[in-house]
Amino acid sequence: MRRVVTGHDESGRSVVVSDGSIPRSREFTSLPGWVSRLPWATEPGERIGRAGEDPTSEVTSLLPAPGGTRFIILTFPPEAAMTDPAFDPVAFDREQRADSPGLAELIEPDGMHATPTVDYGIVLQGEIVLELDDGHCTLLSAGDIVVQNGTRHAWRNRSGRPVTMAFVLVGAERDLSLIPHLRAHETCADLVC
Repeated sequence: MRRVVTGHDESGRSVVVSDGSIPRSREFTSLPGWVSRLPWATEPGERIGRAGEDPTSEVTSLLPAPGGTRFIILTFPPEAAMTDPAFDPVAFDREQRADSPGLAELIEPDGMHATPTVDYGIVLQGEIVLELDDGHCTLLSAGDIVVQNGTRHAWRNRSGRPVTMAFVLVGAERDLSLIPHLRAHETCADLVC
C-alpha cells in the first residue's frame, strides 16, 4: 500500500512531504494473511499544519484518547485459517499485543471487543460479517461502511478470500450508563446470505 502525506514548505505552500509505503505495517507470522497497518495518527488537540513528520512510530496505543484518531487498515484472512492445525492462538495473541497495544488487550477469546471510540469502517475488498453483542450478524461487501459507536462486536471473515478494511478510530468518552455490565454472549455461528 502506498501512503502520500502532504504538508507545507518553508514558504507555507502545500507540498507532498512523503510518498511511499506505510512504515508501520506488519504481516503476522502466526496467522498468514493477517496484515495490520497504521498509516496515520493524531493526538487530542493536535493542530494541523505539521510538516508531515510520521507520527506512527511514537504511537504507544492503538486506542486514541478522546479527541485523538488512529487510521488503521487490516487484512483478515479467511476464518478457516484459525482452525488450521498449524494455527497457534498463543503466538497470535502475542503478535496482536505487540502490534496493537491498547486494543489487543480488549479482544476476548471469541474475537468480540468494545472500545471507547467511534469507528468509521470501510470495506475496501471482499466480504465480512459484523457480529454484534446480541448475536445479530450483518454481511458487508466492498464499498459498504460501518459507523461503530463503541459497541461490542467482532469481525468474521467467512468467505474463502482475504478481506481488507480501513478504519478511522476517534477517541471518545464512554457512556457507562448504556452498558450495565459486560457478559458472555453467544456468537452467530451461521449466517444465511
